[in-house]
This record gives sequence, C-alpha cells and structure tokens, in this order.
Amino acid sequence: MTSSDTARPVLATHSGKFHCDEVFAYVVLRLALGLNAPGDDHLLLRTRKAELIESADIVWDVGSQYDPAANRFDHHQRGAPLRPDGTPFSSAGLVWQVYGERAVARLLQPKGAEAFAPVIASDLDESLIRRIDEVDTGISAKGPVQDDSLGLAALVGGFNPTWDDPAGAGPTAGDAAFLEAAAFVEGVLRRKVDGRRARHAAEASVLEAHQAGEDPRILVLDRGMPWKSAVFTHDLPVLFAVSPASNGNWMLDTMPPEPGSFAQRQPLPEAWAGLQEGELAAQSGVPDAVFVHLRRFVGAARSREGAMAMARKALALAPAE
Repeated sequence: MTSSDTARPVLATHSGKFHCDEVFAYVVLRLALGLNAPGDDHLLLRTRKAELIESADIVWDVGSQYDPAANRFDHHQRGAPLRPDGTPFSSAGLVWQVYGERAVARLLQPKGAEAFAPVIASDLDESLIRRIDEVDTGISAKGPVQDDSLGLAALVGGFNPTWDDPAGAGPTAGDAAFLEAAAFVEGVLRRKVDGRRARHAAEASVLEAHQAGEDPRILVLDRGMPWKSAVFTHDLPVLFAVSPASNGNWMLDTMPPEPGSFAQRQPLPEAWAGLQEGELAAQSGVPDAVFVHLRRFVGAARSREGAMAMARKALALAPAE
C-alpha cells in the first residue's frame, strides 16, 4: 500500500511490540495534522517491510533515517540527533520538535488559547517529552534513568498483548492494542496541555488583579485559581490573597516565603488563631468573620468586604520588624 493509492496520508511505524515513544509520536502527528481515526482520513501502517516504509508519507521509529524535511523520524541509526545536553532523542522527541507546537495549538483551539502554544510546547518538551526520550533510550544527561511501574512508559507498555493472547500473533499483532494505548496517551496529553493552559491563564489573571488592586500586599481575585506560582515568578509583594470559596464564603489565604513552604510571609494575628464565628468576630472586629486556622495560614469571612477587612486588620496588627 502506498500513498499514491489513496488521497489519505500513510503514517508508518514498526510492527510488533510497541513502546511509549512511537505511540506518543502517533498521537502528536494525528493531532497536529487534524486527523481522526485510522482508515477514516489516514492510514496507520505498522510494518517492517522496507518498501512500505519507503513509500509512506510520514515514518517514525523505523527506517533508519532522520530527515524532518522528508518526514522521517527514526533514532536507531548511527549519527541520530541528540539534545543539546547529549540526551538522545526518541521518536517522540523528534516528532515533537516539528509537530509538537501544532498539536498543542490544536488542543488549545476550542478555548481560544492558541497564543499559549509555544510556551506550553516548550515546557512539555523539557518535562514530559524529554522523560519519554530518556526512558526509551536509557540515557540521560542527568545520570542513570530510573523508571517505575506507574510511569507513562510502563503504563503504555502494559497495553501490549501478553505472550498467550491471540491478539499478539499474526500480521496485525498488537494493532488494536496500539490504538488503545494511543487513546490513553491522547487523554494524558490533553490533560497536560489543559492544565498548563489553565496555569498560564491564571497567571495572566493574577497579574491583572494585582495591578488593579489598591494595596500591592493584598491580592483580590474574583474567582478561585492557582495564584502563588505567579506571585513567586513575578516577585510580587503579596502577603494575603482574598478569593471566593465554593460554599459562598470568601477565603483569606497567606503567602508562603518560598515554594513548598508551610510557613507564611506574614501569618494571621496570633490572637485570632483557632477562633470561629462570634469569638472571632469579637476578637477581630469583623462582624462576618467565620474562622482562622489554628496554624494561622488561612481564614474566611462570609463576604468579600469581610475578608478584605480581615486582611487590612492583619496588616495593621503585624509586629514591627
């Protein structure tokens, strides 16, 4: 079967047992090119026959050739490309260099967030894609490659038919399982992309809210969202964040001094620690104050105004340095 036999492009990789890198590369190609199911608008060919590989439109993880201009993405031959730090590419990494940003942009398109595609594609290349490369080649510039039974490569490998499964024999051995693995990988990639989209969207909202705020030490958000990483990234002088909670209250959160820390740049007043409702209202002077955690890292009021009042009072009651 050749691409000249049909208007549908032929996408080819090797037959037999599959690994995470060629499954991931297939998902990226299909997304980037806007392709649907095999047999619908393209042909997926899993083979080791040289004549079929040579005639395919796009080939990855087989063929002993790396030529992105010709859509050839193998990494098993001598002289195969390396990352700048010396880590070998797998077929996933090679395909990602050419098609990754396009695949990410297509996933972002329904939410009109294509502008985030370059930064998300670069971020995923340094984390997810590099990890696939390292596990597949067994080589990392950072030292020995450690895989685990819950890593993506192991999970994808688990889709292969067992030795005594009839689906693992014959000319189409493992083809159905390959597509099942691809559906799983696509779900992982979609969630990775959307999670990063949400993070970048939150960062933009945090910066906008901070710029519009009356006091640079108090960040006021109209929706709950991740905000601390934006504060760290942009070195904002935020001490408290005020935002709505799902139960109708307004939360007052403190800012840690560094990522991962359970301390606070400025904890809530010690006199408020562990108090609730009436006791807290009397002690704080905020009528609708709801609670302050015993560890003084979070509190709440029933209204935005109440949470703001708690934040201002906490600033005023802070011990002098």
